[in-house]
Amino acid sequence: MIPADDELDALLKRLHLASARRIWPKLVERAEKEQWSYRDFLGILVAEEIAQRQQTRLQRLSRRAVFPFLKTIDDFDFTYQSTLRLSLLGSALSSDFITEGRCLILSGKPGRGKTHLAIAIAYRAIQNGFDAVFTTAAQLIDELSAAFRAGGLAAALAPYTHPALLVVDEVGYLTYGTDAANMLFHVVNDRHRRKRSMIFTTNKSLNAWGRVLHDEDLAQAIVDRVLERGRLLTLDGPSIRTNHLGLDEAQAGASNQGADLARISGIARPEFPEPPAPSAVVWRSFAESRRRPNRAKAPLDLRATDAGESGL
Repeated sequence: MIPADDELDALLKRLHLASARRIWPKLVERAEKEQWSYRDFLGILVAEEIAQRQQTRLQRLSRRAVFPFLKTIDDFDFTYQSTLRLSLLGSALSSDFITEGRCLILSGKPGRGKTHLAIAIAYRAIQNGFDAVFTTAAQLIDELSAAFRAGGLAAALAPYTHPALLVVDEVGYLTYGTDAANMLFHVVNDRHRRKRSMIFTTNKSLNAWGRVLHDEDLAQAIVDRVLERGRLLTLDGPSIRTNHLGLDEAQAGASNQGADLARISGIARPEFPEPPAPSAVVWRSFAESRRRPNRAKAPLDLRATDAGESGL
């Protein structure tokens, strides 16, 4: 029995084939006009359904990742970087980065593209079929600290420990509470044991994380777990945000000017400079003191002394 059009529409709805249900009438017209075989028609119908599902899933996971903005690896300009190249990120853009639980720490001054690169890698992970979550270090620490005080730390950890990839942005940008290292360690340690990937961005050196998180030992334990299956990549070059103003070149010129102030024939400024020459006022005062007559000292009266000696 061949179903009618409305019956076929109901069957497709029952199978949750939303894309096939939407496109099949026009696809039938095209197949008849171009004389497709039954196999070609079925293949195109199924391919369109799968493509639509992938696109829907990509949009859903991107919204769930709560990216502050969406950037891809194709949008990143590597020409500003002196050491970082796309080839160095090859493994981070593959499925192996997630399945093997690898990690990255992106370090550099503000405006170098750390957040852009972290989001691009996370978005590629979503394209590869994995889920990801983006958060800032301040948000993660504040939420977990509040949950700990309320007695609900275990439930609050789940959104940060379950996704295949966690991006923690801006480590060291803001001031955290005294329990910052403890809260962050809970997340890192759990993900490390489960071999789940992490990406951190920071403007501080790794040696400074102890001061930032208020605990040197826990900070070292966090870095140790992240880098066991991870890498540290440094982003340099000018600030992408203010590159059009040339501020980096102006600051570099100002810092080099001090080193060149006392250069004569390539000789650098002495570490201990000679004292300045006396001023004209000092020389004039000295000359006037030399011309002024000295007061003659009164001669010593020796008569009293002689008389005293003769009396003895």
